[in-house]
Amino acid sequence: MAKRSKRYKNDAKKVKSDAPLSVADAVELLKKFDSLKFNQSVEVAIRLGIDPKQADQLVRGSIVLPHGIGKTLRICVITKGDKAEEAKTAGADTVGDADLVTKIKEGWTDFDVCIATPDMMGLVGPLGKVLGPRGLMPSPRAGTVTMDITKTVKEYKAGKVEFRNDKAGIVQANVGKIRFEKQQLVENVEAFVQHVQQLKPTAVKGTYVKSVTISATMSPGVKVIC
Repeated sequence: MAKRSKRYKNDAKKVKSDAPLSVADAVELLKKFDSLKFNQSVEVAIRLGIDPKQADQLVRGSIVLPHGIGKTLRICVITKGDKAEEAKTAGADTVGDADLVTKIKEGWTDFDVCIATPDMMGLVGPLGKVLGPRGLMPSPRAGTVTMDITKTVKEYKAGKVEFRNDKAGIVQANVGKIRFEKQQLVENVEAFVQHVQQLKPTAVKGTYVKSVTISATMSPGVKVIC
């Protein structure tokens, strides 16, 4: 285990117990950890009572948070013709078809989100080896394989985040910056947790949301009432 810094240990002492707090109280405590020069990202981690090995219990989706995430995402769109012009007009950072696919195959991944139109999936499919491990592969389920390029690009520019459970059944997402106003963070956290709760697979029995924790980039976690 990595050695904890003195600052981290001091912050951990501010977490008086393992008892979960209301979202508002948890955010207030988290903001007391803001002693660094950079504006740390805030993340929510939700431990779910799912079996990640079962295809009918996977949890994956996306959400446009009320106040964005405090970061401008770099958008890559794989399409052609009129849709390419639409992507550029909507604000995509990189737009292309076969040449762009070749560039990505060669290892270029200087973007945060990759969107593709359905007619391009024959070209995009082989990119799974490059984009899959980075969580960047366009997917109909995530809404990144679509003909509605304008709406999708603008949503991601506004702070849309994608998420999916990991092998331990945990869903994580960036929900803003620690220097957001308290109420902005509260509303973003609540919106994300509520959205994940609504995605409960019908195959899941028993407790679905087991725990919710919020943390900043370099802070201890704070448990939230779920």
